This record gives sequence, structure tokens and C-alpha cells, in this order.
Amino acid sequence: MINLERRKALKAGGGLGLLGLFAAIGLIRPGMAAVETKLFAFDAKSMNEALDALGVIIPQSSEAIHLTVPEIAENGAVVPVTVLSSLANTEQIHILVEKNPNVLAANFTFPEGTESFVTTRVKMKETSMVIALVKADGKFYRIAKEVKVTAGGCGG
Repeated sequence: MINLERRKALKAGGGLGLLGLFAAIGLIRPGMAAVETKLFAFDAKSMNEALDALGVIIPQSSEAIHLTVPEIAENGAVVPVTVLSSLANTEQIHILVEKNPNVLAANFTFPEGTESFVTTRVKMKETSMVIALVKADGKFYRIAKEVKVTAGGCGG
């Protein structure tokens, strides 16, 4: 008769040993799960999926975040976006475009003591809300502005 409890213990112990070996030789690093979560967030097709993947419950609106986007974008392939957070201990800035095929357009992580300012260009499929989502002191804050797109920049 096979002792199933012993098999489970050996299997779990072997898995933990293998995990430790991989960590020791550098094949896995602390924080890899967070990277995988962010990669999943880039695949999100809806705002709720993206927020769930990023670990956001309910972001608070904040005037301490400054989002600069054009009111009208002539070319949706290159829409300039600038975000400045004056929230203390800003850890991350995410840029989301509500009606894009993939909602999360950009993600930035800031080391402690770094100025939390980004400027980039995003693609927009159509007129949509652009949302700057900032993580500071473990909490999420947001600001949003609508950008009217006259010529879309990404496929559907």
C-alpha cells in the first residue's frame, strides 16, 4: 500500500528544494511575481481586468497628480502624456487608456527618493479617457482626462 501523505511531503519538499536551488543560482528573483502581475496587466482588455491585475481596489481622486494630455490628438499613434505626482513616497505611475484594446499603456516604477515625473507617448484607438494611476505609500490615487482622437493609432 502506498503512503500518500509521505508522497505529498516528499513532493512538496522536493519542490521547495528546487525553488531554493533556482533562487540560489539566480534563475528566479524576489519580485518576479510582481513582474508577472504587471505583464498580465498589459494583456488586460478592460479597465476592471487591468485594475485587478495591478492590485487596485478603489483608487482615490487626487489633485496632487498632474496629468497633461492634449484635448484633441490629430494622430492617435503618438499622443503625448506627462504625469507628475507630488504625493509623498510615490512608488509607481501607470497610464491607462480606457477604450484601447489593451487598457494599460505604460507602467513606471520609482526608487525611493526619485522625482515622480514621466513623459511619454501612447497610442490611442479612439476618443477615450486617459487615466494616470499613482501608487504612493501603498495606496492608489487617480486623475483622468478625455482626449479626442481624430485618427486612431492602434488596431482593434
